[in-house]
Amino acid sequence: MNIEQVRDFILSLNGVTEDQPFGDDVIAFRLEGKIFACLSLGGDMHDLEHEGLRMALKLLPERNEELRAQYDAVTLAWHWNKKHWSDVYYEQIDDALIKEWIRESYQLVASKLPKTIRQKYLIP
Repeated sequence: MNIEQVRDFILSLNGVTEDQPFGDDVIAFRLEGKIFACLSLGGDMHDLEHEGLRMALKLLPERNEELRAQYDAVTLAWHWNKKHWSDVYYEQIDDALIKEWIRESYQLVASKLPKTIRQKYLIP
């Protein structure tokens, strides 16, 4: 997936909004005000380990460990809590996996919303 495809897919999920609270080089994606993904637009100086565009995804701690062990393109999140967030170099990963992991992140945040709100966001 390229950067536009990643952004379009994330925005296609029900209730997702985007903003740029961290500057012009990062788009944060939120569900009910809670960030579940951050897409780097490049231009930052912190990408020392890998080349390519990345996004940060919020996943369960054990899932983050599993993905980091299995894929070189999944690393500790640079600016986020490393237990709960991973950086994903999405151009190096199969599109179907990227979509799956974005949905996982979305569902994780949806599952933490108040019961009366979460029902409209849970993906069957």
